Amino acid sequence: MKNDNLKWRSYFKIGKEIILCTASKNGQPNGIIVVSLGFFGKNLLIADCQMKNTITNLKENKDACVIGGYFKIIEKAKIFNKGKYLDIATKKSKDYKVQHAILITPKKLIDLDKIKALHF
Repeated sequence: MKNDNLKWRSYFKIGKEIILCTASKNGQPNGIIVVSLGFFGKNLLIADCQMKNTITNLKENKDACVIGGYFKIIEKAKIFNKGKYLDIATKKSKDYKVQHAILITPKKLIDLDKIKALHF
């Protein structure tokens, strides 16, 4: 990202509750509160422990939105059911059975605090 100010990353650090939003191929929205597993390089990692609708949506439509504090990341999500990221997610989520690892590489970041509200 241009102007990579690390302040925004603190809203997505390990252990923070963040909101993950997805939509089905038909546009049916879904939002869920998840716990961030932090960044690995430029990638935000999330463990799927109970995300049936979210995983179904991401298999149909890779678009995802993640909100932490007043920052929103919009990007395509990648799902892993084996390999390095699943191993990391499993180690970091000791108390839960991890089904998938979800990886999001931020490409578009929106500072929600600086956006003017729309009035209807």
